[in-house]
Amino acid sequence: MGREVIDFMKRIWKNLALFFAVLGPGIITANVDNDAGGIATYSIAGAHFGYAFLWSVVPIIVLLVVIQEMSARMGAVTGKGLADLIREHFGVKITFYVMLALLVTNIANTMAEFAGVAAALQLFHVPAFISVPLSALFVWLLVVKGNYHSVEKVFLIACLFYGTYIISGFMAAPDWQEVGQAALQPHLQFNFSYLYMLIGVVGTTIAPWMQFYMQASVVEKGIDVQTYRLCRWDIWVGCIMAGLVVFFIMVVCGAVLYPAGIRVETASDAALALEPLAGKYCSWLFAFGLFNASLFAASVLPLTTAYYVCEGLGFEAGINKTFREAPHFYGLFTAILVIGALVVLIPNFPLFFIMVFSQVLNGILLPFILIFMLILINRKEIMGEFTNSRLGNFICWFTVIALIVLTVVMLFMLF
Repeated sequence: MGREVIDFMKRIWKNLALFFAVLGPGIITANVDNDAGGIATYSIAGAHFGYAFLWSVVPIIVLLVVIQEMSARMGAVTGKGLADLIREHFGVKITFYVMLALLVTNIANTMAEFAGVAAALQLFHVPAFISVPLSALFVWLLVVKGNYHSVEKVFLIACLFYGTYIISGFMAAPDWQEVGQAALQPHLQFNFSYLYMLIGVVGTTIAPWMQFYMQASVVEKGIDVQTYRLCRWDIWVGCIMAGLVVFFIMVVCGAVLYPAGIRVETASDAALALEPLAGKYCSWLFAFGLFNASLFAASVLPLTTAYYVCEGLGFEAGINKTFREAPHFYGLFTAILVIGALVVLIPNFPLFFIMVFSQVLNGILLPFILIFMLILINRKEIMGEFTNSRLGNFICWFTVIALIVLTVVMLFMLF
């Protein structure tokens, strides 16, 4: 009996050690998309629509789990990034146009991140011309001078600070019965503003670039089919964490700002508006969360863009490589970082429009990336016995059709 207990404990410790060895890609990828643009989108959704979008959180998180698991599985089985697979199986021409669309979107997203850095620290009386260049320099040094494991540790620590939004949600003291009813009862409206925001909420929670970063991280971390099972736990933990952040941002803004009729345009507006209504500590936590999320995403977005562009065009890529070994990778990373930081310092630049529109654009592009993923993951010559299940295919194809229909209806209402 004693020997069986010892063997059982050994198996537990072995599995825990393996789990912590593969920990990272799922948690980082899911949480990083709760960035400045995402927080602005969730804040506006709560402030302008109350609890009307709470019902969407659980379905979106289930979908996020399914899509992230697909990305991780493809990386573990093939040992290649998503852009690599698209180039090999669809050709360079199609890959070029996919990369171009994602590059434009991610440059806009990076601008939004530095706008979030500037807005958050201005609430603590730090001017943008100081906060933005220093933040950009910190991100550049972190990635260029570090390696995969050191960068990943910093990113994992940043994920912990998303808990500030959960704390601020409780500090707002919402009516939990009303919150529960809104979360369980779908409240779909067929008007342009609602559909625009719904596509933005989907696009900012499940951005197209996330799938490229997830798969590239799995490959660079060396996760294979043997350790992939534990990687799925990493994905579940990350997606649930991300979902809680989305939920509580909508709750705090829906509970405090919506009843007061306060219209906000950015996440920093939400933080300022919360102070007289929910207290300065709630406001400070919201602002600190915005800074953490913006800096975190400002590190990952240019990085993931460099990953998939270099993979798609056949250049060397990876944090474990030196600048000399991967000049295109680090050069593109640096260029996107510099552009994103400099544009924010231009007076009267329409940052609010870029912050929200970039998330809507994510939602419009997502179904097309999903189509590539679904074709690739269902080819036995690529995945062998690890092709998609019928349920996984149904969920993803339903999402593709639903997002395309919502986009068409939204554009029809616009014109």
